[in-house]
Amino acid sequence: MFTEDTIAAIATAPGVGGVGIIRVSGAKAFPLVDTLFAGKSAVPLTERPNRSIQYGRIVDPKTGRTVDEVLLLLMKGPHSYTAEDVIEIQCHGGPVVVRELLRLVLSSGARLAEPGEFTKRAFLNGRIDLTQAEAVIDIIEANGEAALGVAVEQLDGTLATWIRRLREELLTMVARLEVTIDYPEEDIEEVTTAEVAASLTPIMADMQHLLATAKSGRMVREGITTAIVGRPNAGKSSLMNALLRENRAIVTDIPGTTRDTIEEGMTIEGISLRLIDTAGIRDTEDIVEKLGVERAKEYVSAADIVVCVIDGSTALSEEEKDILETLKGRTAVVFINKADIAMAITAEDIAPYGPFAAVAAISAANGEGLDVLGHVVKDLVYGGEVQGDRGAMLSNIRHINLMETALALLTQAKENLEAGLSVDFIVTDMRSAWETLGDITGDSLRESMVDELFSRFCLGK
Repeated sequence: MFTEDTIAAIATAPGVGGVGIIRVSGAKAFPLVDTLFAGKSAVPLTERPNRSIQYGRIVDPKTGRTVDEVLLLLMKGPHSYTAEDVIEIQCHGGPVVVRELLRLVLSSGARLAEPGEFTKRAFLNGRIDLTQAEAVIDIIEANGEAALGVAVEQLDGTLATWIRRLREELLTMVARLEVTIDYPEEDIEEVTTAEVAASLTPIMADMQHLLATAKSGRMVREGITTAIVGRPNAGKSSLMNALLRENRAIVTDIPGTTRDTIEEGMTIEGISLRLIDTAGIRDTEDIVEKLGVERAKEYVSAADIVVCVIDGSTALSEEEKDILETLKGRTAVVFINKADIAMAITAEDIAPYGPFAAVAAISAANGEGLDVLGHVVKDLVYGGEVQGDRGAMLSNIRHINLMETALALLTQAKENLEAGLSVDFIVTDMRSAWETLGDITGDSLRESMVDELFSRFCLGK
């Protein structure tokens, strides 16, 4: 890929819309589009005001035929998305006219952009770092308000600022150690073991603090897997329908109606939930139902939150007691359902099987008491902290893995230091940790990895 190329792509989603956008970026963007643009003024686009909007027509230079009326957004580098000269052609949003305009731009000398190439150029040109580039796709793919908030904070450079501070502190320490190694004959004060340990401790503590946000960050970014379990006819499907506010799952009085899982997405407290209605758990000889029961048990083990629905109109059954026993050590909510009928079970009956995140009487039929789930979700993700006060957060699996690797290297360096090994070994581990942290922001990233990361993007981004 050559950054001096002028590239173009459709920047709007496929299909019919009110507006379609063709984005053009590169050194020849302005003169190239100028050959197609017919406006009231004869002034070349290169001489028109920066960050201005120009009205006119796109004309096929071969036929003289007007293709569409357009608005041109002129953004001269380096103050543009790619830090290059950028023009966005806004036209009517029909797929035919958008494709035709792109064809004319390409035939005039532009090259079709590769997936993510606009954002890649922004990164290569130093306008954004790699965490900010990845935040762009996270914003596009955000499945809830919380995920959007984390992505926006990452785009603002919150995470990168943290990491660069850690790298600077590490580099300062490495530099001091390497001076004593390279120039032993000079009258330079030798760095003591205690000084190195004292410098590493707060750095490692900050890294551990950041890693502590990884679970919450992952759930915010990917959504919370929430499995609804219980015995047949406890009200699981009714609960799912009540949460979704639509009749998604079939509800009957016949036990075993739900034989397979039903999955739907929803948002609670701005956080995306992957809601899974499972088959009723009971002993059965029905082969299909038995498979559903086994799958339900698998979801109990894999889910971030388990919602156990108990039929509150009758005493606890042996099946329900067994289900409650399986929830030990899990983040679980127990809903005592059918509160609109006479209640035969109380929270005191459930308590011996806990502790649970919450126990509440509800009526799935009437939608009563369901707000408890929202409180549990919020507490699970934010741990009682205010959402806006969380600061930097790790949500990207690549960032998490690299941070864990860097921390392991520093842990090894500290252990070698305490064991009295040569300073050379310690410096090697610290420098490797410094480089690994640089992989997160892109400051020390390999080109092959850059290509792989940006291939996830859409063409127009």
